[in-house]
Amino acid sequence: MSEQIKHECGIAFIRLLKPLEYYHATYGTAFYALTKLSLLMEKQHNRGQDGAGIANIKFDMPPGKPYINRNRSGNDSAIKDIFDSVFEKIRLIKEKTPDNIHDVNWLKENLEFTGEVFLGHLRYGTFGKNTLGSIHPFIRSNNWMSKNLVLAGNFNLTNVDELFDKLLSIGQHPVETSDTITMLEKIGYFLDEENEELYWQFKKQGYSKKDISPLIAKNLNVTNILSNASKYWDGGYTIAGIFGHGDAFILRDPSGIRPAYYYKDDEIVIATSERPAIQTAFNIPLEKIRELTPGHALIVKRDGSVEEAMVNKPTEKKSCSFERIYFSRGTDADIYTERKNLGKALVPPILKAINHDFENTVFSYIPNTAAVAFYGLINELNAHCNLIKRDKIIQLKANGKLTTEEIDSLLSFSPRIEKIAVKDIKIRTFISEDNQRDDLVTHVYDTTFGVIRKHLDNLVILDDSIVRGTTFRQSIIRILDRLSPKKIIIVSSAPQIRYPDCYGIDMTRLNDFVAFRAAIELLKESRQESIINKVYLKSKAQESLPKEQIQNFVKEIYKPFSAEQISEKIALLLTPKDTRAGIQVIFQTIEDLHTAIPHHTGDWYFTGNYPTPGGNKVVNKSFINYIEGKSDIRPY
Repeated sequence: MSEQIKHECGIAFIRLLKPLEYYHATYGTAFYALTKLSLLMEKQHNRGQDGAGIANIKFDMPPGKPYINRNRSGNDSAIKDIFDSVFEKIRLIKEKTPDNIHDVNWLKENLEFTGEVFLGHLRYGTFGKNTLGSIHPFIRSNNWMSKNLVLAGNFNLTNVDELFDKLLSIGQHPVETSDTITMLEKIGYFLDEENEELYWQFKKQGYSKKDISPLIAKNLNVTNILSNASKYWDGGYTIAGIFGHGDAFILRDPSGIRPAYYYKDDEIVIATSERPAIQTAFNIPLEKIRELTPGHALIVKRDGSVEEAMVNKPTEKKSCSFERIYFSRGTDADIYTERKNLGKALVPPILKAINHDFENTVFSYIPNTAAVAFYGLINELNAHCNLIKRDKIIQLKANGKLTTEEIDSLLSFSPRIEKIAVKDIKIRTFISEDNQRDDLVTHVYDTTFGVIRKHLDNLVILDDSIVRGTTFRQSIIRILDRLSPKKIIIVSSAPQIRYPDCYGIDMTRLNDFVAFRAAIELLKESRQESIINKVYLKSKAQESLPKEQIQNFVKEIYKPFSAEQISEKIALLLTPKDTRAGIQVIFQTIEDLHTAIPHHTGDWYFTGNYPTPGGNKVVNKSFINYIEGKSDIRPY
């Protein structure tokens, strides 16, 4: 994706199942979990660069000693900042009191982040401020150990206002209306209720107040708490939480929109947003890592028992396809194969666009994240060339004309592959005058000169996806055109992005999407503007309806046109003035998307088929905002 699109977020969870002394004896350090947590977060740094935070719960701490530690940073190098500050304290102990570094009990009482449960979070802020106060993990504090809650997650809810009203109806008074605070307070409310119910249950049985606390901790029904708290949540989420006494959970939404993976053995429980992080940090085979079932929670009790329990009944699985196309790291074995298949599927329309002219076509990609799809594209192009070679050899042999010269000529027949565009530096355009800014944006990418034959070669450029098209229009096409190709063919491994996201990706304004702008232009050109007004009136009429009754009428904006017609208009919108080369844009089809990524079918960005009712509410509001010129208002 040549233009940055933000998304939330990443989690890393570790629970040690044996005493700290075990890890010191086995791995030579009392900071085994802390070190591994830093690795899990570094291996997921792609999931959040607006901030990071970690939290730790210590078991069996004496009264008066802190048992919850937290460290957060909103700096550009947040992960490094966090762990540098923690490990600096460890370094000082090694320097000043070296004997204590091997005394696990002393470390636990005197040094932060030496406990048994760890939670890390990486943040991409899609909404709200990137202040320290907005960075996870969040803590809901209480003097009762079992009423403390530490929470972090990868989520967006579409019905925050509705949930906020429910909190008010049960007597709470949250200080914020964000989905994070709403989740924190909702879980906290039912955590309090569960505590109170167990308290009176044991009180009636004659137990003293002192004896009741550990009994509550042992008997807390985490599944019940999560089920009650999340009953009305609409959105995509993977959230992780720890209660003060040590119970922990990782909860996934019923549609499986946001990703979650975990591993367990007799030493440790690990959970992350991406599978390769676990594989790399712990050298664990892929087949031993499990995907958390949608609607379920991985629950790790204080006593070390682990279960995957159903919290909400799973709906049809609609895992986010954008995770596979772009957001998740391509080092995952399945994602790597899927991205290659995305590239492979694009060969037929590309061959048509270049009229099967391999001799006069150069293939390349931009940015680096498109490399794997490009490998798939080139592999399939080579396979196509091999078939042509085979048939030609058979023909020449049959005619008795198979000479050494002919064989050499055939063997050289293959796709021409070059590295054409390279992202150079971050140009500080904000300090420039308006009339100079566009010129600076043009230089965000550099090009390789001398490999394109002027006015003779076609240039095929593969990208992950085309969202706004701004970077292509202001930068990429301009610099590619300077190479003087005959034709520039921009190819997207994702289909046309037509609808806003509401489950964690920063794509909520319809007018940002070049596909939407293209459809609006086509309606105007074909004198079908009345459709725009009809869609607005239909959308406005259902604005106050419950989300379950709202329909996605925005689909009618695209209905009069084929995908090819919209692609042609996109090409015109992306073409800067005075461009000399012909411009064509090719998008992945929905059918080929699902063939390449068969198990992650969440395609609402492309089809408008949202997995939860809140999605229709968001697209409805987003269209109303577009018509009414309220582009700065969040549609949910």
